[in-house]
Amino acid sequence: MLSFHDAIREEFSAVNNLIVRQLQSDVGLVENIGHYIVDSGGKRLRPVVVLLSALANGYSGPQHIKMAAVIEFIHTATLLHDDVVDVSALRRGRETANAQWGNAPSVLVGDFLYSRAFQMLVEVGDMPIMGLMADATNVISEGEVQQMANAGNPGISEDIYLQVIYRKTAKLFEAAAQTGALLADAESNAMADYGRHLGMAFQIVDDVLDYQGDVDSIGKNVGDDLAEGKMTLPLIFARDHVDECQRDLICQAITNHSTDDFNGILASVQASGGIAYSMERAQMEANLAKQALQHLPDSRFKSVMTELADFSVARLN
Repeated sequence: MLSFHDAIREEFSAVNNLIVRQLQSDVGLVENIGHYIVDSGGKRLRPVVVLLSALANGYSGPQHIKMAAVIEFIHTATLLHDDVVDVSALRRGRETANAQWGNAPSVLVGDFLYSRAFQMLVEVGDMPIMGLMADATNVISEGEVQQMANAGNPGISEDIYLQVIYRKTAKLFEAAAQTGALLADAESNAMADYGRHLGMAFQIVDDVLDYQGDVDSIGKNVGDDLAEGKMTLPLIFARDHVDECQRDLICQAITNHSTDDFNGILASVQASGGIAYSMERAQMEANLAKQALQHLPDSRFKSVMTELADFSVARLN
């Protein structure tokens, strides 16, 4: 258990127990795949954000447990679908569900998790939160489609990249933080800012790790983004700050979804300052996340939310 889980140990345990109960199904394959991916060692950061935001804003009811599970189910559904779209074989250090069971079961169990999340939302019965989650899932879907449409295009700008990662990653962090505040009947805009900037920092670092991590630490194959034709921030910066020969190498690799020249491209990314620039950008987002907490009264939950922002940049996986 990571250090930021300690402040919410009981709540975190309750969320995990609820997730297990809500995975129950008369269809065995649903439970098998659902448990496989939910139990695969993720940090549960998005549910953690729900819990911390609710408690930092003074919430004392039970619904933050259910909303944390809702957020995790939505996130897990996106992972199942993403791995099919990206033809990924490895996530969190082990085979993806689609690699083990096939694409069709993975997509359908992802649909089950989405629908189970909205069943639980109905039980919560809070219309503003239901609207927030409906909008968030729609934006996430747009982000995934946008990313797929951009695959293989080496001309993607930094602005487009930031737009995509907001939609596909930061939006759910934003919704998680905002949900906590709404449960507490507190002002939610600052919490939305916190979640958005936290999610942006998290995804930028995730993209950096694809160029400087290793499979044992990051839990996926290094170079996956290149193989999927994704222009992420380290590569965008490198493309714009290297000579014509190196730029052509990057563009051809993205166009062809090829990792054949990965070592050469990695050297270009590092030498151009792409890693350093991306980490500076991630740190800026983390700092903005921390600034969004200024209105909160001092508490251990606020302190942990600050630590979580720092963790989003310092993490190794």
